[in-house]
Amino acid sequence: MSKINKIKITQVKSSIGYRIKARKTLESLGLKKINHFVLHNDTPAIRGMIKSVDYMLKVEDVN
Repeated sequence: MSKINKIKITQVKSSIGYRIKARKTLESLGLKKINHFVLHNDTPAIRGMIKSVDYMLKVEDVN
């Protein structure tokens, strides 16, 4: 049985001044404010959302 990898996503920049699509992506990831973090399974869908707003995030692998 394979282990599902988790990633810790932390918002490091404010969404003020960025496009609405970027704000909605942060909201769908579950991020609310600066230094707020969430844990997600490492899936292609989550990686795609991270890639679209990577300039506002810090991503770490969690074992």
